[in-house]
Amino acid sequence: MSKKEKKVKENHEEIEEVTASENNPEQKEIKAENSEEKIQAEEKTEELSWEEKYNSLNDKYLRLSAEFDNYRKRTLKERMELIKSAGEDILINFLSVLDNMQRAQKSAAESTDVVAVKEGIDLIFKNLSDFVSQKGVKEIESIGKDFDTDLHEALTKIPAPEENLKGKVVDVIEKGYKLNDKVIRFAKVVVGE
Repeated sequence: MSKKEKKVKENHEEIEEVTASENNPEQKEIKAENSEEKIQAEEKTEELSWEEKYNSLNDKYLRLSAEFDNYRKRTLKERMELIKSAGEDILINFLSVLDNMQRAQKSAAESTDVVAVKEGIDLIFKNLSDFVSQKGVKEIESIGKDFDTDLHEALTKIPAPEENLKGKVVDVIEKGYKLNDKVIRFAKVVVGE
């Protein structure tokens, strides 16, 4: 039997049931009760499916929330460890400069040759300058440059020794430094007026 034939047969049977139930009042009541039971059964399965969906989504939410909380705690712990040990690399490299300074101090106390002590101090200064520049620290060039409040801090103004030095830096009292293009210490300067 084909699908069309089955459908026609089912429709025909439904029509006969409806016609018979219209003629028989008891049949109408049974039919009504059956349809109410079907509706209630469908509502229960629908309620179960909504409850199941709710439980499933709630479970996913709780798991996601716990996972995020663990992630947050882990990254906070990693950040704290990084902050604690951030300067470790710099300090380890700086210890060699400190050792050289101690040797120079000892040598200066024992030596009578001023030139040799001066050369030792110059070598230590070069060592320290190289170390600092490797870490990305650069000196801010100031003398003869226009006064810039983003780089300089004016301590005083003096009459400019030459006309072309007006509004420019005449002297540097304390050098300024940048760390990767960010000013970490402003240059303290004297400005020509």
